[in-house]
Order: sequence, then structure tokens, then C-alpha cells
Amino acid sequence: MSQPHFQHHHAALSVAKFGGTSVVDYAAMQRCAKLVASRPQVRLVVVSASAGVTNALVALGNQPDAAERQAQLDTIRRIQMGICRPLNEPEIATQIQCWIDELTTLAEMGPQSSDLAAWRDQILAFGERFSSLLFSRILNRELSQHGGAACFDVRQVMRTDSQHGKAIPQQESIRALCQGALLPRLSQQVIVTQGFVGADGNGYTTTLGRGGSDYSAALLAAGIGAQEVEIWTDVPGIFSTDPRLCDGARAIREISFAEAAELATFGAKVLHPATLIPAVANDIAVFVGSSREPALGGTRILASTEERPLVRAVALRRQQTLVTVHSMNMLHATGFLAEVFAILARHAISVDLVTTSEVSIALTLDEAGSSANGHALLTDEVLAELGQLARVEVERNLALVAVIGNDVHRSGAVSEHTFATVVPDPVRMICQGASPHNLCFLVDEAAADQVVRRVHDRFLSQPA
Repeated sequence: MSQPHFQHHHAALSVAKFGGTSVVDYAAMQRCAKLVASRPQVRLVVVSASAGVTNALVALGNQPDAAERQAQLDTIRRIQMGICRPLNEPEIATQIQCWIDELTTLAEMGPQSSDLAAWRDQILAFGERFSSLLFSRILNRELSQHGGAACFDVRQVMRTDSQHGKAIPQQESIRALCQGALLPRLSQQVIVTQGFVGADGNGYTTTLGRGGSDYSAALLAAGIGAQEVEIWTDVPGIFSTDPRLCDGARAIREISFAEAAELATFGAKVLHPATLIPAVANDIAVFVGSSREPALGGTRILASTEERPLVRAVALRRQQTLVTVHSMNMLHATGFLAEVFAILARHAISVDLVTTSEVSIALTLDEAGSSANGHALLTDEVLAELGQLARVEVERNLALVAVIGNDVHRSGAVSEHTFATVVPDPVRMICQGASPHNLCFLVDEAAADQVVRRVHDRFLSQPA
């Protein structure tokens, strides 16, 4: 009998990705399995590690003492066995236990002669290996009438370079491997695989860094020629501003790639901007919805949208640092900007906003986003190097507000209404013109929530 689920490779094909909270336990996995079963276009599923597991694996990768190591391994065992028990498939429980033993040995042995980063990637990859195996078995039951589901090791197709911890995917190789090893299987069964994980040309396990599971889903979608990537998370789409800040915040039904990338860059935590690159390049739509409440719908991100409102959203990024560099020799000597940026580049500091006057440069750094990697950006060393070139002022406790929309740079109305609304709070810096999609400014951290509410109400409050 022919499969009603999947007629041909040319039928609409979707990749669904589930984040850590969506696969946190048996009940959550069951919800997601029912969701996949109700969407016949989904033939490939990408999963993150169950929430809590990655944090425990990261802790193991930091080579803790024996007691701490045991505590983290116990956490992982508790979460994964908590899913195994109700699944009640002895051979799967045996496989999971076998992997936990492997992980234990790896963690106890430490990096040995191998590179520390390569050892950490091996450890981190266990999270997605656990969740994908467990989810594939739960999904297999839901799809028993339609060919079932199987687990696939993404390392067979997700080819990357050898930069452990933040490997760069090799998109042409991924496409060729997907066409050969993955696409033919999708007509038989729904395939479940791992996000965030890859392998280099020598077969060593790598990971794609922060936001890596969304990125994996987009890369695999491009590889198999899918029409859409569905990102299932714990919120029903992308909102016009943070709903915790503003009662009037609402889910955006459609948004362009360009606007979504701005929004992600300036603070919306739902999507990682790099995720979108393979999708944009291949004209693959991205959908963001809630795995807990799929009926609420979500946001579709498209190459271009029919409606192009002047203002689509207001984003907020806290803990911004403003560095002002005053040139010693008053009028800019040629090459002054280049020297400042060369110093920052040497210390791997990326700058968000820049404004210049004849005698100074002001730039913002996202210390909150970067300190997640465990190190301060503005070390004494950086300040000393800049100080040899110019007088340096550093201001902290600022927040960046971004008004995001279309042709913002051409509309006097956006800047006029924005700054009329911000008054009486002082604005420390303004950036506009580099992108048609945003107007950015800095305010005091203490005033930020109020400013965002006022600006959102001015442009986006729902009609009563």
C-alpha cells in the first residue's frame, strides 16, 4: 500500500526542530511526537539535548573534581532514565546506559593527549545523541501506521571544519552527503537526528556553538531541498517586543529575513541570527511556534513579506558598554579609525554601533552577550593599548533599544515619534542609516523598560 504520508521528493518537505524544553521529559516528547505525526510534510526532525543535560555536560567539560563530576553524571542519568522508564523498551534503556558508561569513562579520563576542545566536543555531543534516540522511539509509536521513525547519526552528513567548539559547516559537502545518505531514507520513514553536532573530515566529533541546533536544522533543510524549517520552542512565535515587558506585545505573523535578523541581533532570544543564513540563501521559509501550544500558530520568516510596516518590533539589549575614544591630535589623522579597530580586532572584540565626530569615536560593546563565554571584553590590556592612542572613557549600565521595521532610514516619522516618546529620558547615543531596517539608541539601563514600553505603545499597541 502506498504511504499516504509522503508521495514524492517534490512534495512540500519540512524539517522540524525541537529545542531543549520541548524534549525535557517523556510527556514533552510525546507532545512533540503527536505534533510531528499531525504534520505529514515533516520528514526530518532535529532535536536539541533535553533541557538541563547540556548544562551538566558543559560542567563535565570543565574537568570538575570527582564529587562534582558524579553529581553532573547523576543529573544526566536522572533526566534520560526518566524518559526511558515510561518508554519501557529494554534495549533502548541498555543503549542509553551504555552511552552513560562511555561518557563516564571519557569524563574520568580527561583530555589525555588529545586537544581539550576536541574532548569537550565529544562530551557535549552526548546530549543530542540521548535525546534523538529516545525521541525517535516515542515518535516511532505515533507513526507505526506510516512507516515509523528511525534515528540517524548526523555526523554522517554534517561536515564541518576542525574548529572544535565553534566548527564551521562545509555547506557543499553537507548538501552532497544529504542527497546521498539522508534524502532517500525520508520516503520510507521520518528520520530523527541531532542538532548542534557535526564531524570534521577525519570523522572527529565537532559542535556548532551557540544556537547550533537551529543552524543545523537550516543546513539540513538546504541539504535535502526542504521548503520550510519549523523551529518549535516554548513561545508561540516572535513578538513585537518582550511580552514580559509589555502587555501590548503580540506575536508577529510574518516577518522578512532582514527584519528577523535585525531583531535576533538586537536581543530577541528566540532565534540565533546565523541560523537564518542557509535558509535565506536557499529561499527556505522559517516558522517559529510553540510545541506546547501549536494551535496558537506562530511566526513565518520569509525572504520578503507582502506587508512592510514602517515599524515591526522594538528590541532591547541590556548590559551595553559605551567606549568613547578621543583622538589626542584633535583632527583625525588618517588611519585613526583603522588603528582603533585593529586593536579591537587583535583582542577579538566585536563592535555593535559606531558613531564618530571630528575628534572622537563612540562604540558600543555587548558585554552581556560576550561574558557568556566567561571573559570580560575590556581587559586592562585592551584599555592600555587604546590609551596609548587616545583618551578613553568607558560607560556601563546602558541598554540598547532598537526600533526595527522597513525603510526606517527614509522616514522622518520614525525618528521624530521615537525621540518625542523617549523624552524626558536622555539618549546617550543614536545610530541610524547603516541599515534600512533599524534605528538604535542607548539609554540608561534603569530607564530601559519604561522607554521600550512607551516606544512600543506609540507604534505597535494593539487597537482596543
